[in-house]
Amino acid sequence: ANWRGFSGGRKDMFEEVLKFGSFIVDELTQYKQPIIVYIPPHCEVRGGAWVVIDATINPSYMEMYAADSARGGVLEPAGIAEIKFRKPEVVRAMLRLDKQLQWMSMNEASGVVRHEDIEARKARLTPYYTPIGELLCDLHDRPERMVAKGVVRKVVPWVEARAFFYWRLKRRTREEELVSALMQAVSGSLSHDEALAQLHQKLPAEVLDDDRQCYALLAQD
Repeated sequence: ANWRGFSGGRKDMFEEVLKFGSFIVDELTQYKQPIIVYIPPHCEVRGGAWVVIDATINPSYMEMYAADSARGGVLEPAGIAEIKFRKPEVVRAMLRLDKQLQWMSMNEASGVVRHEDIEARKARLTPYYTPIGELLCDLHDRPERMVAKGVVRKVVPWVEARAFFYWRLKRRTREEELVSALMQAVSGSLSHDEALAQLHQKLPAEVLDDDRQCYALLAQD
């Protein structure tokens, strides 16, 4: 996945981008087979595109992964910084961190420092503080933070992606076969997630995080 969302402009409206985006959501919500979404290196998912492929729309079947240099979030860092790091917040950060500005502010009332000099100092510091705010927002869009927030399942480096997803998909496909058979055997008295949990209880706990070993055991059944 590598999409930056919908522009919301006239072209997108004429081409019914939002309408067809909702169709994708409808289909993904109803799909009953494993779905894997991967954000490759230096790629990003933003805005409405994130909403379309968010794993929470079908948590029983959808999984999202990201490379170590991928990015994801509704707004881009510059947009978040404009909202969260406005001029009053920037000035407060300057007063907290810049020793010279602190001294100037303390001596303004006594007339030692002119107000114009303080404003000039703030203007001089602004080009340095704005990128810092954007960098802070960018840190929240990195895959490690996405894992911590639970929006992606795991960080998968590009060099490991092919082998990882090969075994992950084989495991998930085999799990769905066994879950379907179990649900039919009990005449639907178990939900999908309950049947999957029972299947996992039959496996040694130490192999549940290893897709290759897990598939090898499941394939024996």
